[in-house]
Amino acid sequence: MKANNLQYSARRSDYDVTNTVRVSSAADVRDAVQELLESAWPGLPFAPVARAFHDFEMAFTGRMPGYFGVDTVYHDQQHTLDVTLAMARLMVGYERSYVGTDMALGAERAAVGIFLALFHDIGYLRERTEEAQNGAEFTRNHVTRSARFMDFYLPTIGFAHWTRLTSEIVHFTGYEKTFEQIGEKLKDPRDIKLGHLLGTADMIAQMADRCYLEKCRDRLYPEFVLGGVAVSVDATGSRGVRYASGLDLLRQTPGFMEDVRRKRLDAAFDRAYRYLEPLFGGRNPYIESIDQSLVFLRQVLRSESWRMLRRSPQVFAAEPDSLTSVRGLMASYFKRAWSK
Repeated sequence: MKANNLQYSARRSDYDVTNTVRVSSAADVRDAVQELLESAWPGLPFAPVARAFHDFEMAFTGRMPGYFGVDTVYHDQQHTLDVTLAMARLMVGYERSYVGTDMALGAERAAVGIFLALFHDIGYLRERTEEAQNGAEFTRNHVTRSARFMDFYLPTIGFAHWTRLTSEIVHFTGYEKTFEQIGEKLKDPRDIKLGHLLGTADMIAQMADRCYLEKCRDRLYPEFVLGGVAVSVDATGSRGVRYASGLDLLRQTPGFMEDVRRKRLDAAFDRAYRYLEPLFGGRNPYIESIDQSLVFLRQVLRSESWRMLRRSPQVFAAEPDSLTSVRGLMASYFKRAWSK
C-alpha cells in the first residue's frame, strides 16, 4: 500500500493513472492507443484512427471550420484524451478475454470505440452560429449534440455505416437517455458491450484523475452553474439549490462516487472495469486511484482542512484564460439570478 500511495502522490497532473502517458497531448495518446490496438488486432488499418485524433485536436483547439475550440474547463482536452486511453485499454483487455468467440469486438468495432471516446464530449463545443457564451450551457444535451456531430463526421472517414449505432452508443456516457432506451436500439450484444466499455472509461478516467477533487470544486461547479445543473427549477418555476458552491459539490462527491460505482460501473456496465486487469497483472490502477481519492476526500471533509486540496493543474482549453472567463460568466449568472 505504501508503494501505491507513493506512486499516486508522485503522479504528474497531466499524465494518466500509470504516470506513463501524457494525456494532455493528442500525439502521445494517439501513439499509446496505436500500440494497444495493434497488440490486439494486428494489421488493423490505423489511418482512420490517426485522422480522428488529428480532427479531434483541430476541433478542440478551435481550428475546425464552424466551431469554437473547447472552453469548458472540466471537460477539457485532457479529459477526453484520458477517456480515450482508458477506452483503448478496456477494449484490449476485453478482447483478450473473448478472443476467438462470437463476443469478440473485432478490429473495426474497436476503431469505432476510439471514435466514440474522442468525440463523446464534442457536444460541448459551440458552433460559430450559436449565441451561447460557453459550452457548459450545453451540459443537459451535450451527448445528443455529440451524436449529431458523429452523424456527419464519421462518413468523412469511411464509417458512415456506423452512424446509426454510434448515435445510440455514445449515450452510455450521459443521462439524456436511460440504458433501457439505448438497449432497445442496439441488437448486437457486442455493441451494448462497447457502450459499457465507453461509459466505464468515461467515469473511471475522470474519477482517477490526480486532480479530480480540485477539478470538481474549481471547474465542474462553474460548469454546473452555467449549465443550469447547480440550481434546479421545478414545474411551478420554484428554484432549488443542488450545489451551493464548489465546496458543497465536494461534500456531495463521496455519495456521487459511491452511487456511480454501485449503479453504473458495477450494475449497468457489468463491472467492465475488470477488463483492465489482464493488462496490469491482475491489478486495476484506475480503481485503486479512485479508492485512494475517496479515502482522502473523506479525510478532508471530516477535518474541513480545505488547504489539503492545493493542486491547481493547467486547463487544456482553446484559450489560456478559459478559467478566468468561466468564473466571470458564473459571477454574471449569479448576479442575474439574484436580481430576479
